[in-house]
Amino acid sequence: MTAQPAPAYFVAGTDTEIGKTFVSCALIQRAAQHGLRAGGLKPIAAGTDAAGRNEDVEQLLAASNTALPLDLVNRYRFRAAVAPHIAARDEDIAIHFPAIAADLAQARGQSDFLIVEGVGGFRVPLGVDRDGRPQDSADLAQALGLPLIFVVGMRLGCINHCLLSIEAIQARGLNLAGWVANRVDPEMSRFDDNLHTLQSLLPAPLLGCIPHAPAGGAAGAARHLRLPGERI
Repeated sequence: MTAQPAPAYFVAGTDTEIGKTFVSCALIQRAAQHGLRAGGLKPIAAGTDAAGRNEDVEQLLAASNTALPLDLVNRYRFRAAVAPHIAARDEDIAIHFPAIAADLAQARGQSDFLIVEGVGGFRVPLGVDRDGRPQDSADLAQALGLPLIFVVGMRLGCINHCLLSIEAIQARGLNLAGWVANRVDPEMSRFDDNLHTLQSLLPAPLLGCIPHAPAGGAAGAARHLRLPGERI
């Protein structure tokens, strides 16, 4: 009998800078706390330091308890901290989804639980493929065929951004496994009301609400989360 591939989830979010990497690391830590070999991929990252390191990728590597090689974790690593389609164009590189899918398959063979973090919001341009067709991060999620975990950066305007993104996710026929409320703005007015509104409108379970700057970093944030299908 052929072994089933390890569970894997694509993490998307309402925008850039809303804590997708932090939530991805917390989900990895949550899985590791259950004794699973847990890791994360960020196939596309823009912005490196003088040593060629990307901060988000380094955080995923640090959160993982698997020994996945850097180039498997992050196939496309661009120097400039700009939109990925611009960075890819500047470096004359076409992002190839089948190569990312192959990386995912290899990583699943070395893990019990895997997170694939997207880039920016759900519909971020990624340039053109090798045949010159436009492609974006929603196309990547669809090509990988993974269930999604959606991160909502809890701040003014998040409900609109969230609902528009969920419409796009549903239009692609993708499975929304759950969502996470990440309190990026500690001063958000009427936080509880906004959270309850999202709970009433989103067609997927709330996997957790992460407070602003929780003690213990990603490991501490993991205590506020559950994995898809996990009962607490």
